Amino acid sequence: MDTNNPEQRRPKIIIDEDWKTQVQEEKESLKRQSSEPQATPGSDPTDSGTSSDQPQLPPASFAAHVMSLATQATAALGQLPDPDASDQASPVQLDFAKYLIDTICVLEEKTRGNLTAEEAAMLENVVHQLRLLYVEVSQQAANKS
Repeated sequence: MDTNNPEQRRPKIIIDEDWKTQVQEEKESLKRQSSEPQATPGSDPTDSGTSSDQPQLPPASFAAHVMSLATQATAALGQLPDPDASDQASPVQLDFAKYLIDTICVLEEKTRGNLTAEEAAMLENVVHQLRLLYVEVSQQAANKS
């Protein structure tokens, strides 16, 4: 081999003409696999696990859990519409609201130092807003009686 000859120093390029066909077949195979229901042991293969009339659940996260508790507390403070009587606010349940706010405070205490800055700020803000709302609603309830 003559290393001074530029033709011999160039790497040989081998072109596989049917690589496009292989890629297309792989894509179609993956598409078929993803469209078939995945059966798990003990599950009904005809049940996809979700129903079109049920909303998709968000991914489990710390923020989602805190917001779930905060939403319940907000409802207990009479700030959300009552699902049973759409034209009325939900009934005020101060004891339950206080319990939920205290539960969020326990989460704040027990997770201190283990949260991201965003999670810690969100948690602090939620507790602050719920406490203010609790004071406002409890004062309104006291004025009515």
